[in-house]
Amino acid sequence: MTTHTAPPGLKGLVVARTSTGDVRGTEGFYHFREYSALDLARHRSLEDVAHLMIEGHLPDPAESAAFAAELAAAATLPHELLEVLLAVARSGRDRDALARLRTAVSLLGSIEGFGPTYGADRAAVRAEVLRLVATVPVLQAALHRLRRGEAPLPPRPELGAAGSWLWMLSGQEPAPEHAAAVGAYLVSTIDHGFSASTFSARVTTSSGADVASAVCAAIGTFSGPLHGGAPDRALDALDEIGSPDRARGWVRERVGAGERIMGFGHAVYRTTDPRAVLLREWAERLGGPLAELAVQVEREVTQALAELKPGRELHTNVEYYAGVVMEQCGIPREMFTPTFAVARVVGWGAHVLEQTQDPRIIRPAAQYVGPEAPQPLP
Repeated sequence: MTTHTAPPGLKGLVVARTSTGDVRGTEGFYHFREYSALDLARHRSLEDVAHLMIEGHLPDPAESAAFAAELAAAATLPHELLEVLLAVARSGRDRDALARLRTAVSLLGSIEGFGPTYGADRAAVRAEVLRLVATVPVLQAALHRLRRGEAPLPPRPELGAAGSWLWMLSGQEPAPEHAAAVGAYLVSTIDHGFSASTFSARVTTSSGADVASAVCAAIGTFSGPLHGGAPDRALDALDEIGSPDRARGWVRERVGAGERIMGFGHAVYRTTDPRAVLLREWAERLGGPLAELAVQVEREVTQALAELKPGRELHTNVEYYAGVVMEQCGIPREMFTPTFAVARVVGWGAHVLEQTQDPRIIRPAAQYVGPEAPQPLP
């Protein structure tokens, strides 16, 4: 077998074919199937874009209503899971919400007997994908409320996916502008090329494992601060900076200490992350001191990074303004990344379905760099 050495982190290496969408980093553009992701985020609901990702086309009004009804019917949690959810909710630290979600998804798959994707027909895999798309927000909100000593709330599909999510977290009907802002955020983050979590989901699926296992693998990968786990850290950094006049000194201190500046720089984009452009629009539309501070600090930090790291193209990424918008809409910081996961489970599901069409397991090689072998035993 011929082997080839891949670049570190597989950077730029094409490992699969996909029709779910693509990221064109030098242009600052990405799309879901044949549509601009930002156009979808501005004009279509999460349910309709989930239909696009899973079924392959945008729904007409009848299809949209039927798909939303199917998701609503799939959102009920089984009694066996509800019996242990409180113990899961009490585990770990406040910001370990994704670990709790991973546990709950694993339990759901076990309780309901999710079977191997290998040899399963598409309808069976699709049903399990929709089950997780529907239940992940319900599980995540229930775990959050139980941890706070509050009773879980059922979803309210009539509020739309974003409105229902905000309702399940707070117990209050959200302001229309908050539901619209969070809805735009959710749609914009459904998928984003072959991210680390998406690749994890596809590798797991390639072994023929069940859908819950693939999503658990994706959640575990997504929890890392270098991937999905950064919106709260970016806002924490904004709190530390406090005022625009402190931004450049703060950046110099962090860069001098070898630290990453959360909310800036992206593995693919060489321009401002288009998702950050969308969310900056929403932050400014919602207004207030936080939005004003964020815009001013963004300018100062970007200029400081350009001076300290010339040629690195460290522009604003999605996490920076995602944190601002979620804070403006009343989402607790420990739920920032879980909100991201509510959207991304749709993309993971679409990739799981696509991966089941390829019967080959993903099995790359590794280059051995240890001591020469064999050596005599001591």
